[in-house]
Amino acid sequence: MKVLALGGPGAMGAVAVRTAARLPGIAEIVVADRDLDAALRLTAELRAGSCAVRAQRVDVTDSAVLHDALRDADVVLNTVGPYYRFGLPVLRAAIATGTHYLDLCDDWEPTLRMLELDSAAREAGVCAVIGMGASPGVSNLLAMAAAGALDTVEDVYTAWPVNVPRGSTEELSPEDGAHPPAALMHWMEQISGTITVVRHGRTIRESPLRPISLELPGDRRGTGYTVGHPEPVTLHRTLRPTGEAATLMIVTPGTAAFLDVLRRDIDRGELTNETASAQLLKPGLLRGIRSLIAAGRFHSPGTLPPFFAAARGRRDDRPHTTLAYLADDSGTGTPLFIDDMSRATGIPLALALSQLVDGSARRPGVHPPESVMDPDRFFRDLRPHLGLSGDGPAVIVEHLTGC
Repeated sequence: MKVLALGGPGAMGAVAVRTAARLPGIAEIVVADRDLDAALRLTAELRAGSCAVRAQRVDVTDSAVLHDALRDADVVLNTVGPYYRFGLPVLRAAIATGTHYLDLCDDWEPTLRMLELDSAAREAGVCAVIGMGASPGVSNLLAMAAAGALDTVEDVYTAWPVNVPRGSTEELSPEDGAHPPAALMHWMEQISGTITVVRHGRTIRESPLRPISLELPGDRRGTGYTVGHPEPVTLHRTLRPTGEAATLMIVTPGTAAFLDVLRRDIDRGELTNETASAQLLKPGLLRGIRSLIAAGRFHSPGTLPPFFAAARGRRDDRPHTTLAYLADDSGTGTPLFIDDMSRATGIPLALALSQLVDGSARRPGVHPPESVMDPDRFFRDLRPHLGLSGDGPAVIVEHLTGC
């Protein structure tokens, strides 16, 4: 297969490309970006590999150029964000050109709009997998592992860490000294305005940063804060929880307070997503003082894992809670895989590509990860990237009955 990697030289795209270059069944990877020099640097690095690589200048805002590039490819990896701007138009172009599609979409609004293209993708024979990174992506498959141990599902949560101890500085720094990166723009979009979550088995809109306290197996307990993300809207369709579904940030009280200050200022029109992102990178004095004053209102994550999915429901007609998380041999409590944003996002995208390339996950339509990926194979393929020793499982599922 011939792969077009849109945004391939970016932090997450480059990891996906490097991983994909070692996969069987790929004849060529075209590293495409509006920055041709960056694409050329990555292809020069990869030319000693097993598949052919070349660079191409593609600006996704140029429809004619985008369509021409897609027509020449069998599958596209779209890592161009933010997805609330670029997800839908690239997917529409892929369907129009008959090109299979994978992305890292982590915005719930375009996720819903892209899912509406399911019929068009099926008619075109295109398989599109949206949101195949860490969260969403790995988190969706962890949620399926947690829910799979229950007879009925009432609540389901996915969670990811905000205060990652290392591996995130480069990805969150301005790429050109002027514009914050797409990851921060996305984050500001999803902590402001209203978000979609599931309450009482139905999707609703509410303000973000609502505290949710959890008691999980292994005597783990603490509080996470809601954030706009695709998992609730897709797990609502696949698992159909009768209670609640939400994505949570595992975050310190101080950071939660500062995010709340930014959220309120965005909602009042005093900040844009871009200026709020700049504040996150270099906080202003007054907003810092406001967040220090407010920090006492926010709760600690306690002993909650940094990255997990949890489900509550019934098993054998008794209340039951399950917790699913990635195995970790590092001794730090944060798997090496999750401790690096680029690897945590780019590697799952490439592993999903391998299932599409060999046809095992090539079902026409627009799919969230949990409805088309083979989770057993995915986690088996992920295992070497987790730095695990021995031959134990990549996913740990723990149980708590009666809670």
